[in-house]
Amino acid sequence: MKTLQITFFLFVFVPLMKSAPPIQQESLHFYEYDTDVTMGNLIQQDYEMQSKDIRKDGINVSLDTSLRLQADDSDSNVQPTKDTNLPTCLLCVCLSGSVYCEEIDIEAVPPLPKETAYLYARFNKIKRIAVSDFADITTLRRIDFSGNRIEEIEDGAFSKLLLLEELSLAENRLLKLPVLPPKLTTLNANQNRIKSRGIKANAFKKLTNLAYLYLGHNALESVPLNLPESLRILHLQYNNITTITDDTFCKSNNTRYIRTHMDEIRMEGNPILLAKHVNAFSCLRTLPVGTYY
Repeated sequence: MKTLQITFFLFVFVPLMKSAPPIQQESLHFYEYDTDVTMGNLIQQDYEMQSKDIRKDGINVSLDTSLRLQADDSDSNVQPTKDTNLPTCLLCVCLSGSVYCEEIDIEAVPPLPKETAYLYARFNKIKRIAVSDFADITTLRRIDFSGNRIEEIEDGAFSKLLLLEELSLAENRLLKLPVLPPKLTTLNANQNRIKSRGIKANAFKKLTNLAYLYLGHNALESVPLNLPESLRILHLQYNNITTITDDTFCKSNNTRYIRTHMDEIRMEGNPILLAKHVNAFSCLRTLPVGTYY
């Protein structure tokens, strides 16, 4: 009987005891899991350290980007230089027949594309305009040289520009006017050093399209002669004009003559009392602006 009990015990309980997982296995499994968590934390911390953002100028940038920005900041301390030897359309802006060369410190008129119709070269350091500057450019309609240092313009520099309608030479250092193209409608030569002897007697006579003439803030001693009938606006303010004749604006031998196109004449700032020259304005529809008493 005891033999049967022992045999039964061996066949029933021993297999159950063998199939139970040992405590060490559970402990080992827990240790491996805890190690995974620890390694994960380390990897996460390392990732966070590598990808840590740096605050610069209110913008989050990565470490590599920050280093690049620091390099850019060091380069920005170097003063920019202007290469005036570049091709015109790199130095200037060329757009649909217009060339913009403003405030780039050029000292001479750059070579222009042959189709150029509008040239804007304001606020530079140009001192001289030569005949060769526009020798091959016959398409120009507007030129603006305002705010340069121009002292000399060769006669003939503009005379071949048969399509030129608007010319601005304001704020330069001119002592005289050049020969002007025949189709000119607007001439702005304000704020120069032009004296009356610097304007030829027939400088404007053949300019039958000239409507706007600005000669204010110069050194003129008299009103230019032979002003065309087409003139609408004439600015002569702040010169040294001391006298006006009956033929300056009108025709003394024709009392019925009227300047029908003239709308405005400015003569303030000149050392002249306009009231003393009443007959000089008889053909005008409006009196000039200036000092009368």
